[in-house]
Amino acid sequence: MKPVRSSRHGLSILLACLALLCAGALPASAAEMDATVHKSKAEVHQAPDFGSPEVAKLRRGDSVTVAGQQGLWFQVKLADGASGYLRVTDVRMDYAAQEGGDANVRALFTGQAGKGRVTETAGVRGLDESTLKSASFDAGELRAMEGNRVSPESAASHARAQGWDATRFAYAAEAETGKRGGAKQSEKRRGFGLARSLLGNLTGGAVGGSGDAVLDVADSAIGKSEDEILAEELALGPELAGRVLGAAPLWPDAQAQRRVNLIGRWMASQTTRPDLPWTFGVIDSPEINAFAAPGGYVLVTRGMYELLANDAEVAAVLGHEISHVVQRDHYNVIHKQQVTRSGIRAAAGQVSTGNIAESYAKDYAEKFGAGALLSGLDRDAEYRSDQAAEVYLVRSGFNPLALYAVLQKMTAFGTQSASLTQLHRTHPPLDDRLDRMDRGGVPGLERYSTREAGI
Repeated sequence: MKPVRSSRHGLSILLACLALLCAGALPASAAEMDATVHKSKAEVHQAPDFGSPEVAKLRRGDSVTVAGQQGLWFQVKLADGASGYLRVTDVRMDYAAQEGGDANVRALFTGQAGKGRVTETAGVRGLDESTLKSASFDAGELRAMEGNRVSPESAASHARAQGWDATRFAYAAEAETGKRGGAKQSEKRRGFGLARSLLGNLTGGAVGGSGDAVLDVADSAIGKSEDEILAEELALGPELAGRVLGAAPLWPDAQAQRRVNLIGRWMASQTTRPDLPWTFGVIDSPEINAFAAPGGYVLVTRGMYELLANDAEVAAVLGHEISHVVQRDHYNVIHKQQVTRSGIRAAAGQVSTGNIAESYAKDYAEKFGAGALLSGLDRDAEYRSDQAAEVYLVRSGFNPLALYAVLQKMTAFGTQSASLTQLHRTHPPLDDRLDRMDRGGVPGLERYSTREAGI
């Protein structure tokens, strides 16, 4: 008969087990995910390096088990028991069969910041559109977020220290928004009024009838100048971000907040709108999502941040959101809302500069909250932001495949995961986004698929 161990010894074992749980330890078999070879053929290498020996050759449809990630490579186990490394683009993660796989995905792919939280699920109600509509403005959290801003110079200095070299890379589809100047609405209307008067003289009086109605619509639809649009963006940004923060405060991790601001500010400097007051933050929500508000405010959930393995993947997520700001995607959603709800004349008739823009932003936010940030953009806008994120990654010294790796990990959560509920509602299917990236679209990006680094 074996001797009974002391209670002190048993307590030690219990504490050790608890420590392992708190550290996010899971059995190796639990932290493995199924994947299928996606390319016509793929080579398994002995190490995460194209120059390392070949372990096996696989064909499309072959099954592998993903046991880990190293940069742009997945560590895989093969059916015959062999193991090696495949490029993240060689396979597709299989959709999880059920929501219970969330913890396993987090355990397998969690980044530096995710330790101790891998067993957490996002089963509670997330930041849905109704939550963002009703959330109150949190001025204190907004001040804290804005206090984390870094200057372009600080971001550039950090980039140099990390070896991220700015690279020229042409992108024909890039928006040329943000150019200052142009006639204001009031100036355009004065010119339009003169034209109406001249037309009336030529026709012997008022235009009348349907012609007059057409001119009324044209008058109402006169566009704002760049200065007026920019003023609205700069006013809307903090109003909407403050309400997102009212729904989920900043994550109390100073290192994470500094990291996203340094990386985000560096990325934003490589766009056509480097002069916006770019501000980044990680909010304390376990779901996997990110938000972009007009004027340069970008928020990433803790759940998303913890999934990212390295700076390149953080940059990939931020780059997608930065593109929405550059392209004015959510600003345009808000403008269309105003046109639909208030009529063309009321929406286009607001001359928004200075205090008028601030009043407009406050009025909009009080009526509709920040729900517009979760309004589904059209698919083209999301595909374009994926494409732009790849370009920004290259320009910032990263490999564009970092975005591919992020989308792969999100795929592993499955379509029914509570962690991704809102993202699935507002974005195209992840398979479609990966297919788009496989087909390319930006000349020159394809050469990065066989590179270890961004340059």
